[in-house]
Amino acid sequence: MEKTETTTGLEVTVNIIDKVFETGRKYAADFKEKMSIQFDKFLPKWNYIIVPETG
Repeated sequence: MEKTETTTGLEVTVNIIDKVFETGRKYAADFKEKMSIQFDKFLPKWNYIIVPETG
């Protein structure tokens, strides 16, 4: 992947994370009320932003 580039010269940076992530973790009960989830127009299942409530 690191050798990938486009015809216009865009290059790719690859970072490998050697971390074992815990599975089955639960989120806080009020997570959905306190966070705003903004889904991408084209790939909403893959790309989204979670914005914490301010204030």
